[in-house]
Amino acid sequence: MQELRNLFALMVGSKRKYVDPSRAVEILKDAFKSSESQQQDVSEFTHKLLDWLEDAFQIKAEEDWEGEKPKNPMVELFYGRFLAVGVLEGKKFENTEMFGQYPLQVNGFKDLHECLEAAMIEGEIESLHSADNSARSGQEHWFTELPPVLTFELLRFEFNQALGRPEKIHNKLEFPSVLYMDRYMDRNREVTRIKREEIRRLKEHLTLLQQRLERYLSYGSGPKRFPLADVLQYAMEFASSKPVCTSPVEDIDSSAPPGGTTGQQLPQPCTAEQESLPPLESSGPMSVPTTAPTAAQQQRVPIHKPFTQSRLPPDLPMHPAPRHITEEELRVLEGCLHRWRSEVENDTRDLQGSITRIHRTIDLMYSDKSMMQVPYRLHAVLVHEGQANAGHYWAYIYDPHQRCWMKYNDISVTKSSWEELVRDSFGGYRNASAYCLMYINDKKPFLIEEEFDKETGQILSGMDKLPADLKHYVKEDNELFDKEIEEWDILQARKAQQEKLALATAAAAASAASSTSTSSSSPQPMSIESSPPDNAVPQQDPEYMEQPLPTSDSKHLQEDTKRAISRAAAEQEDRSPEALLGTSTSPPTSPQPEVQVSTPSTPPPDLVMEDASPGQRTVEVAIPNVGTFVIETEEGGYDDEAMMTPNMQGIIMAIGKSSSVYEKNGPEAAFFKAIKLEYARLLRFAQEDTPPENDYRLQHIIVYFIQNQAPKKILERTLLTQFADRNLAFDERCKSIMNVARAKLDLIKPEEVNMDEYEMWHQDYRNFRETTIFMMTGLELFQKASYMEALMYLIYSYQYNKELLSKGLYRGHDEELLGHYRRECLLKLNEQAAAMFELGEEPEVTTGLGIMNDLVVPCISLLLVNDTERDLLAVEDMRNRWCSYLGQEMESNLQEKLTDFLPKLLDCSTEIKSFHDPPKLPTYSTLELCERFGRIMSALGRVPTEGR
Repeated sequence: MQELRNLFALMVGSKRKYVDPSRAVEILKDAFKSSESQQQDVSEFTHKLLDWLEDAFQIKAEEDWEGEKPKNPMVELFYGRFLAVGVLEGKKFENTEMFGQYPLQVNGFKDLHECLEAAMIEGEIESLHSADNSARSGQEHWFTELPPVLTFELLRFEFNQALGRPEKIHNKLEFPSVLYMDRYMDRNREVTRIKREEIRRLKEHLTLLQQRLERYLSYGSGPKRFPLADVLQYAMEFASSKPVCTSPVEDIDSSAPPGGTTGQQLPQPCTAEQESLPPLESSGPMSVPTTAPTAAQQQRVPIHKPFTQSRLPPDLPMHPAPRHITEEELRVLEGCLHRWRSEVENDTRDLQGSITRIHRTIDLMYSDKSMMQVPYRLHAVLVHEGQANAGHYWAYIYDPHQRCWMKYNDISVTKSSWEELVRDSFGGYRNASAYCLMYINDKKPFLIEEEFDKETGQILSGMDKLPADLKHYVKEDNELFDKEIEEWDILQARKAQQEKLALATAAAAASAASSTSTSSSSPQPMSIESSPPDNAVPQQDPEYMEQPLPTSDSKHLQEDTKRAISRAAAEQEDRSPEALLGTSTSPPTSPQPEVQVSTPSTPPPDLVMEDASPGQRTVEVAIPNVGTFVIETEEGGYDDEAMMTPNMQGIIMAIGKSSSVYEKNGPEAAFFKAIKLEYARLLRFAQEDTPPENDYRLQHIIVYFIQNQAPKKILERTLLTQFADRNLAFDERCKSIMNVARAKLDLIKPEEVNMDEYEMWHQDYRNFRETTIFMMTGLELFQKASYMEALMYLIYSYQYNKELLSKGLYRGHDEELLGHYRRECLLKLNEQAAAMFELGEEPEVTTGLGIMNDLVVPCISLLLVNDTERDLLAVEDMRNRWCSYLGQEMESNLQEKLTDFLPKLLDCSTEIKSFHDPPKLPTYSTLELCERFGRIMSALGRVPTEGR
């Protein structure tokens, strides 16, 4: 009892998302353990729980009993009394009995009132109402006292004698939101009996009318029957059709070959004299004319062309018609058929009207005010989905304060509606139906009203409703929960810190191994922001962020820079990137190319392969969107894959645009111009609204950082690192700018850039790329219908993407798109597995159930935990597919396998099951990743997907 008090108190005031009832359940299991060790259904459990609570309250009451005997709250709330009135072997009897849950049979009834009417009368009770006391036996139940909480147990399970196992009844059973119990009360016994007798008489008359109507609607003596009005209409249409003189086979030459080369005689128009003559007799399958046709007639015989003649001859009727009928006969027949059809239609309408009036009379039999004085309002509905020995339970409970229905499904509590309750609870629509209804007395609002403080008059809510001992218990549990959260946060932070340190150490080691000597020239700082004016001296910025102090030619330098940018932008519009990169913006009198572009057959003089030193190697590189270069570099110091990246292409193009500044003012000024041009380009990419197949985030890490509002220092250091890439050493000008960038990196002080934060942002980007690969691979496999292989990629891409999106809107990909294909993949696998099960062959059945157990069932919890409408509908569809097999005949071994499998499928727990390890991902270059991602996203865009 104390454990239940604690449980209910936690449900009122706990900070946790859900309360774990395990301790209370274990105590109840031990208390209710049966000697047979059989599993109990929910009705048996509820019966025992109420009895156990009643005994517990009684023991407590007897311990505290002083003076007047106390009332048991369980009895006062949940128990009522009824009077059993009947005849047993000719003797009348009356007994008063107590009831808690009132059991009602479901099979054969359409609504709750029909169930109650049948439950209140047992056996033949005519002798109860007659003076003659015969030997018939039977009894009636009349409620003498109803509890404030009235519970009906709907018996939806019955034992199938033929199959030797219990089965669930899925029939539809309607129940009202407000139930009037007056007709079942003992004080209304006589009135109810009179009304029942009247209803019985009306139903007998209704049965006769329905039988008579059925004769009109299903007329005939054969296996197929039709409405009589339609039969008369068809007869009238037949009689009114155009008469013909020939037999339906007379105009077909049965001896003609399949080619259709023989002439075909069309039916001749008949005269009045011919109509009065009897048809000619034939001695064989074809009629032989008495006179030979003339030569003129033979010439007019049409030739039947089977491939060109697409319609029937004009004189051949489309429907059967009478061969001989006079105008007088037709007039008399049409008059009779018209009259008979009108009579039949009038009789049918009268019968239907009478039936409707009787139904309405029966429905309104108890609608007078005297029989609407005991209203009970529906408060809770307990639902079961599945079969007799396996399934899942949830509940709908009405919240009077929010004035809506709430759905309690394991740890999920969501708002619902009357329409959803009806769909899940009435039955007949799917394998879910109500098994327990709880109504509360609508004239006792204190059962659901708010509690008020006796002294202040304020509404009590939450913890204020609890007694002192339970308040203390809940407070301690909340403090423990707060401590658990703190410990968990500390543990996660420690793990994250360890990961960051490991990444930083690895990055530092890699950087130290690949660093080279910096330029001997005095390094100058950089800044992504625009240059400060000549008279500004920024003193608050760190040293590596400061611009060079103005010199005597600073104004000239700025003007040259502006002209160079304008000229490069103009040339970019009508010239290729190769020409742009290879053209100097210096005056034409002294041209000097910055990057040597050549073919393998004509290398430039300064890069002749024969003169290469032993430690050098010469390589020809073709960079998309940039050009083809012959590069001389130290052995092992060049990475051709890095040169193919969009980052490197952009940097080389930016250096090409800054060539005039390089020639006039040296590498440092050219570096500032190049880095600002590159940043402006990436900023423009970040602000563009591009289709998914052209995602600039995959091409440029800076775009990813800008869209996710990374700190300025992170952006600057990342861009500096790109300009300091060792692969830029293929050209003297690029190498000089690379050395300037490395010098700027060396100027950055440790306190100016948080390296932990820097590594965190780069790790996030690596996670984004990894998620993209999972997503791309899963979608490619899905497009190839390889659903088993695609599932794990889609599952992990969705989970990783969700983690990314929790940090920002642009951290990951479209969640709805991934959710759609994850959902579709599961539905496809479910369909495949079900099809294998339906084959009934052992290898296929085992394979199908293996797919469900290993792949589909573990993923259902992932759909349920998100609690989106489409995911929940998908789970419902998958479960309905398998539950639909319950009522079908199948081999015993299949039935056994289905019985073992369904509880796993119907388990609605949102606890994440164990999965396979994430698939190992291949390594993709940036260029290859962007191309493949663009192809699959374009393919998805061309294929319309429902619900996406």
